[in-house]
Amino acid sequence: MKKTLRTLGLLAAVILVVGGIWVYKFSTLRALQARMSAMTLPPAAVSTVIAQTAVWQNQFHSVGSLAAVQGVTVSNQIEGAVAKIAFTSGQRVKAGDLLIQQDVSTDEALLSGLAAQADLAKITLDRARELRASNTNSQADLDSAEAQSRAAISAVDNQRALIGKKTICAPFSGQLGIRQVDLGQFLPAGGTIVTLQALDPIYVNFSLPQQDVANLHVGQAVRVAVDSFPGVVFEGKVNAVNPLVDNATRNLQVQATIPNADERLLPGMFAGVDLVLPHEDHFVTLPETAIVYNPYGDAVYVVEHTKDASGGEQLVARQHFVTLGDTRGDEVAILKGVNAGDEIVTAGQLKLHNGAPVVINNSVQPPVNQAPTPPNT
Repeated sequence: MKKTLRTLGLLAAVILVVGGIWVYKFSTLRALQARMSAMTLPPAAVSTVIAQTAVWQNQFHSVGSLAAVQGVTVSNQIEGAVAKIAFTSGQRVKAGDLLIQQDVSTDEALLSGLAAQADLAKITLDRARELRASNTNSQADLDSAEAQSRAAISAVDNQRALIGKKTICAPFSGQLGIRQVDLGQFLPAGGTIVTLQALDPIYVNFSLPQQDVANLHVGQAVRVAVDSFPGVVFEGKVNAVNPLVDNATRNLQVQATIPNADERLLPGMFAGVDLVLPHEDHFVTLPETAIVYNPYGDAVYVVEHTKDASGGEQLVARQHFVTLGDTRGDEVAILKGVNAGDEIVTAGQLKLHNGAPVVINNSVQPPVNQAPTPPNT
């Protein structure tokens, strides 16, 4: 009996100790929860921008390449050795300037012999005419003399033309490329001598889908950008539209002329082309960094002025779902969900939730450019 009472007393003591520990832990946890619920997170620092209405010129974008208005690879028609080079690489020339002279010594010697034969044929013709006037020879003799004289003159003209083809001149004014021949070199017919390009103005050739034909016409303005000159826009006008749609791509080839007085644009350059349309659109635009892209919908955070628990003013971020339009560089058009004048968070969205308090710090703003040019790395 005494053993049982001792066991029960020990069990009661253990229960009291465990119960005391549980009560202590429970009261401590409740106090911690009360302190945590009384705590408020500090406002998140964000950057903002005021949504504004922008005017966007409607345009079609395409890619194309630059081509010279006149550009040729100068070559020879007749084989022969190079006797004289009258230009240097990169030189500017005018139409008719001598480029190279092939060896014509043998041709000129042959020309002298043919000229002598032509002189003899003319003397023979004159004598035949005199004899025919006195009825001493026949009409057939006169006809033969006339034919021989014409044949001799034709041979002289042919030889002079042959010599002229060995004198190679610039067909038009422009800038020469790198010389491809050396003095004394034997050139086969059609050999490459040098390239010649007329650079001002310059063409840009590009293509547009057939559904855009209705908005395309000669004289339409274009804006051209090339990687070599970031941030620079070259303006020109459409000068020709191919009347044939490509059967494979269903695209229409278009050509525009770009003034190039400083000759910065070179044939063969890759170019981005914007064909400007006459009508304009008005959109509320935001920096692309303001958009929070989600699988369930794109959203932005709009900063609102509210009252806190003590009646003081505070700023909170409210999530608004938006409908996006076109994008131009760093800007995106907002079709629905934002009004002009709304203050929109552009940086710091990862720290936010709907209704989160915020503090605005606009000392650093993300760049906004409709035609950004990131550096090549």
